[in-house]
Amino acid sequence: MLALSRKKGEALVVGNNIEITILEVKGDQIKIGIKAPKEVPIYRKEVYEQIQQANKEAMADQTPEAISKLFNN
Repeated sequence: MLALSRKKGEALVVGNNIEITILEVKGDQIKIGIKAPKEVPIYRKEVYEQIQQANKEAMADQTPEAISKLFNN
């Protein structure tokens, strides 16, 4: 993991087209702004993990009967 220090108003660039800017620092919270192309999904980590878990659960029910139900309804 790369750890960087930034002050309010400072930014960093990821790749060629994602910019992360520190907007506000208040106590132990930091507000960040992210500029990225619309096709780049951005999720909070806990939401991303929930999506991944739901996808795994959906894939676990890929029996022939379950697949048949998808196409026969």
